[in-house]
Amino acid sequence: VQLQAFGGGLVQAGGSLRVSCVVSGRAFSTYTMGWFRQAPGKEREFVAGMRGSDGKTVYADSVKGRFTISRDNAKNMVYLQMNSLKPEDTAVYYCAADQRQWVMSALTRAQMYDYWGQGTLVTVSS
Repeated sequence: VQLQAFGGGLVQAGGSLRVSCVVSGRAFSTYTMGWFRQAPGKEREFVAGMRGSDGKTVYADSVKGRFTISRDNAKNMVYLQMNSLKPEDTAVYYCAADQRQWVMSALTRAQMYDYWGQGTLVTVSS
């Protein structure tokens, strides 16, 4: 399974941006998908996750109500729509995938994902 994230860029605070991730693999529709981010000098943190078996989603409190994870199984794509962006959202955003179906609380843990993309940089200016 290979992942490639793209769509990052520079956006002003309050603006919107959608980052995307293309995923190889025949059984993509069943993959659990996640988005994580890493800001300069900080540890990687969970942003959003979607379980493959039922499409249920979970979000970090810091992005709840502003970010939305979605997927297009016909295109093997997963998206992260980011609205009302803040300077503290500046980070490299990574998509991750796993072929197993976890309890929802496990989707927030980076170590649960077997496959990772290379990341795309999102910079939010104040």
